[in-house]
Amino acid sequence: MRVLFIFVCMSCCFWSCKNENLEIPQDQVAQVLTEYGKTNPETEAVIHTNEGDIHLRFYTETPLHRANFVRMIKAGHYKQGHFYRIISSFMVQGGSEAEGKYHYLVPNETSPDRLHKYGTLAMAHFDEGNPENNSSATEFYIVRGRRFLNEDLEELAENYNPEQLKIFETIGGAPNLDGKYTVFGEVTKGMDIIEKLSEVRTRGEDEPEQKIRFSLELK
Repeated sequence: MRVLFIFVCMSCCFWSCKNENLEIPQDQVAQVLTEYGKTNPETEAVIHTNEGDIHLRFYTETPLHRANFVRMIKAGHYKQGHFYRIISSFMVQGGSEAEGKYHYLVPNETSPDRLHKYGTLAMAHFDEGNPENNSSATEFYIVRGRRFLNEDLEELAENYNPEQLKIFETIGGAPNLDGKYTVFGEVTKGMDIIEKLSEVRTRGEDEPEQKIRFSLELK
C-alpha cells in the first residue's frame, strides 16, 4: 500500500492546530503528538458520506496515531475528504481533497494484539524507503477483508493463536497487513456503508470511477 506525498515548504508554529501549518519536524513528531494528546483526549469521530455515516473509535493504546488523527480532524484537514482507492473485499482508502500533503511520518505503533480484522481503521504509508513502517500523517484506510476457511486458516495458524484465528474465520480481515501498518481504531457503526463503497466500479490504480466524497468530524 503506497501513498503519494506532495512535498511542500512550510514554516513555524507546527504545534498549533489553529495555524494552517500542521507540519512537524521528523525528530519532534513523538514529542509534539504526545503533548498534543494530553490536552486533546477525544476517541470518537464520524465520517459523513452521501450513503450514510461511519462511526469510528480510536484506541488509546496507539497514542501517537490517535493524537495525530484528532489533530488533523480539528484542523479541518478532512472537511473535504474523498475515498480515492478501493479494492473490493479488501479495504477503502481515503484522505483529503485539499492541496498539499504533510511529509512527516508517525512512528510505528503496531502490535500483535491489534489485528487487521473486519472494520479496523489504520494508517497507510510508503513501502519503499520506510523500513520501520512508520505511518503517513494523513492517509488512512478501513478494512473490509474476507473470511478465512480450511487451508487458508491452517496457514494462518503458524502466526496466530486460536482466538485470533476465530476472528479471521468468523468476521474476516486482512492478516497480510498485520505488523506492517498501524491499526489505531475501528468502525463501531456503519460497516454496511463501507461494504457498499467497496463494491463501486473502479478504474486504473483502484480509483473509483465516480468521486466518493466525505467529511470527518469528532463526536
